[in-house]
Amino acid sequence: MTEFENIEQLRGMVGKEVGVGDWFEVSQERINKFADATGDHQWIHIDVERAKVESPYKTTIAHGFLTLSLMSDLVSQTVSFRKPAKMGINYGLNNVRCTDAALAGSRIRTRVTLNNLEDIPGGFQLTWGVTVEREGSEKPCLVAEWLGRRYE
Repeated sequence: MTEFENIEQLRGMVGKEVGVGDWFEVSQERINKFADATGDHQWIHIDVERAKVESPYKTTIAHGFLTLSLMSDLVSQTVSFRKPAKMGINYGLNNVRCTDAALAGSRIRTRVTLNNLEDIPGGFQLTWGVTVEREGSEKPCLVAEWLGRRYE
């Protein structure tokens, strides 16, 4: 976990990797709950027996949107601020690509780069470069630019 004291310390990190998170297991139970929450019950995600036979991965896989949704928690475990913000909000995403699958039972983590930092009224906007890696794979599961706003 990389902890920043203040915004000035963070400004010096623009263009640099700021942290790599801990490994997190993507369980079949979590995949099933996500399927129920979103209504996406495609067999590749929830039918373990069929996936063993028909899937090119030979197992079920997490939804790309599940992997994307885990970014919030995974990044917060990678980068933190000593002084809590009054409020933090998602501002958007750029260039999201699901480049490989997060397999059920596999472990993923985030690698985070600070791509940009802009002052905005009452706070600042951060543009994070986020790569979601799968343990044992050279190819990431997901890459994205994530824009967040912190208000002091």
